[in-house]
Amino acid sequence: MSAIVVRPFHSGDHPRWDALWQNYNAFYRRSVEDRVTERLWSRLVAGTGEPFGFVAEVDGKVVGLAHYFFVFSTSDWNPRCYMQDLFADSSVRGRGVGRALIEAVYREADRQNASQTYWLTQDSNTTARNLYDRVARATPFMKYQR
Repeated sequence: MSAIVVRPFHSGDHPRWDALWQNYNAFYRRSVEDRVTERLWSRLVAGTGEPFGFVAEVDGKVVGLAHYFFVFSTSDWNPRCYMQDLFADSSVRGRGVGRALIEAVYREADRQNASQTYWLTQDSNTTARNLYDRVARATPFMKYQR
């Protein structure tokens, strides 16, 4: 596989980003309203506020995405970086795309002096967890929601 290039979004990325975004949502069996997708894309491509994000490309083709926020904390002075979405096209999984995106988010979190970088995944997502166990540590916290 050619080199992985991780970079901010460009307006021309929309078709590939949207395909990846739809596959990501399908993977998690969730439905996202079109207006939410449109708002997300407009903020990502503007690059002027949250959420922030990166794409990964190989041979000029966008093959992965990461979206992240900075969240203020009641127990740390500096913000925390929450990576909400991470996805790589199935054709490139296991080839370093996810790791490259995580490392880009880590670099940006470090640049912003974030006290930590964190994310969630389903406990059954073994493919992703194999990577996550190598680049981070799992915490004992469980998510609850209403």
